[in-house]
Amino acid sequence: MARLVVRFAILAVLAGLSWLVLSRLRYHWDWSAVWAYRSIFLDGLGLTLAVSVVAITLGLCFGLLSGLASVSGNLVLSELAALYVGAFRGTPLLVQILIFYFCVGVVVRVDSPFVIGTFTLSLFSGAYISEMVRAGVESVDHGQWEAAMSSGMTRGQALLHVVLPQAARRIVAPVTGQFVSCIKDSSLLSVISLRELTKAAEVVNASTYRTFETYLPLALLYLLLTWPLSHLTRRLERGIRNGMRETPR
Repeated sequence: MARLVVRFAILAVLAGLSWLVLSRLRYHWDWSAVWAYRSIFLDGLGLTLAVSVVAITLGLCFGLLSGLASVSGNLVLSELAALYVGAFRGTPLLVQILIFYFCVGVVVRVDSPFVIGTFTLSLFSGAYISEMVRAGVESVDHGQWEAAMSSGMTRGQALLHVVLPQAARRIVAPVTGQFVSCIKDSSLLSVISLRELTKAAEVVNASTYRTFETYLPLALLYLLLTWPLSHLTRRLERGIRNGMRETPR
């Protein structure tokens, strides 16, 4: 309860300071101009959600496969996983989007911004999820591997049936956090003219020339999408820490 009171007090102070700063601007506010384009914002919000859900779902698949390959013990698979992770984590997402849309898309004859953008975002998210999977698997006590393999399991069976289920609960919280990042990163798809939330705001601003009234709601809509997930991530992390403390050694 005390935390909630403090949080609301801080928000109230920040809101008051924001109002004080904005009220000093010699600016004529006109929200009606932007309100007339509300359907564009709502369409952009829906497309942002669609892109983020598809991208994180595919990213989970890519990340799980890559993460398992990196701990499989197979030299070829682990090197391929390392190359994938290094390439996508070592280059900016914006550059990847441009390369996939203007180069790869031309080669494979796919010119859909939604398809190319979502696929690129999923590969980018998958590279980070791969490292989460690898770290989660490596955090499991090595004795679990030995116990499983001494019972007659192969390394692959021990990984899938014993180690991975234990690692899964440690992976859940960071993967949820990656979903938050995926929603924010989807804003970069505006550079290939995908009319997600950011591109929708650009369209409205170009039509109304009401910059403040356009981009302030944009920020609030992103907060509306990411705040509950960020809160869920923190709760999951606390739950995992408490569960690990309560687990008998």
